[in-house]
Amino acid sequence: MTAPATAADPADGIRPGRVRVAVAGLGTVAQTVHLPLLERLADRFTVAALADLSPGLLRRTGERLGVPEAQRFTEVGTMLDHGGFDAVMLLTSGSHVPDALDALRRGHTVLAEKPLGYAHGELAGLLAADGPDAGLADRLMVGYMKQYDPATRRLVELLAAAGGPEAVHSVEVTVLHPSAEAQLAFARLPAPPGDVDPATLAALATAQQLPLTAALGAEAAPEVRTLYGITMNSVCHELSLIRLLAGAPAGVDHAALWRAPSAGEGDPPSVELAGTLAHGGRFGIRWLYQPDYPAYRETVTVHHATGSLELVFPSPYRLNVPTTLTVTGGGEESEHRTVHTSPSGGFEAELVAFHELATRGTPPLSGVDEAAADITFAQQAVARLAAVHGHALTGEAAHA
Repeated sequence: MTAPATAADPADGIRPGRVRVAVAGLGTVAQTVHLPLLERLADRFTVAALADLSPGLLRRTGERLGVPEAQRFTEVGTMLDHGGFDAVMLLTSGSHVPDALDALRRGHTVLAEKPLGYAHGELAGLLAADGPDAGLADRLMVGYMKQYDPATRRLVELLAAAGGPEAVHSVEVTVLHPSAEAQLAFARLPAPPGDVDPATLAALATAQQLPLTAALGAEAAPEVRTLYGITMNSVCHELSLIRLLAGAPAGVDHAALWRAPSAGEGDPPSVELAGTLAHGGRFGIRWLYQPDYPAYRETVTVHHATGSLELVFPSPYRLNVPTTLTVTGGGEESEHRTVHTSPSGGFEAELVAFHELATRGTPPLSGVDEAAADITFAQQAVARLAAVHGHALTGEAAHA
């Protein structure tokens, strides 16, 4: 067994040069976004190890990136046992808490894709203020790339000049979400190899249900489970922006689900959520699943005392398509608008921030506290839906 790489250079606490990163999970987001960007950022990162359930995908990706066969693993735990890297990116599905804790305890810096976990009970070790795990979460980043988008950072600066979160009157979010197939057609990804043992997949699916049962109870209504899943897996990106711009929402007082006319039987419903902001304003989120819509589009509008700030995000899978920021201001019935764009996107800026966390200890914009805030919000949302429709909740959400 190879000892894990040290978390920092002992001389000055900063690891010089490139960070050796291990990537766990080689699915869609890895193939379309993270791996191409790691190659682009070769002055900061070296891909030193890979893990995925599929031997075929491991082989194909390892050969393309030049990762030695001895550094390719079908289990994350085996990869962590072997070591030979500084940092770990967890791009797998389901809860990332067990693997994140394992990697952090071995001294690695960790970037975990959202959501970090699905239940408050999962996060106890990472939130520990004392004991052997205290402080581990300081080296953990949760992957909310839209917070790092240059257009978002510019909006934060402009909002601060307008009075900050206290000046926010409302935040309105609309997500137009086509089918995954439509969004990914441009990437021409090869078909999955189909070489994962069905028993392994079944065991994984069973394990992934445990935190959901803890959060919602074993007998949660289908609508409750659906809303929780959409909120934790997708709407969490919008929540991360609301927290950054206006503070964590104070509560959810409206939750609704309905289906688009073109949605098929297996398609998810659309979601509407609304409530109060931390400083007394209001937020509204409309996550509209429209499978035949021409393109993904997310609009986030902040109305403050003297104007409005609007972000428009393209599909997250399309690198180099800029987010736009439109600034509306003026006075005495004279309105002016300014549009900002940037050649780089949120995913790339997020990886640069991950490098800063790994080499200098620079705190990320989102970590375990923000992951816990997502869970709190999602449980408030399903509690509201359950109350309206008379559904019983027996898990953590029963006390939301």
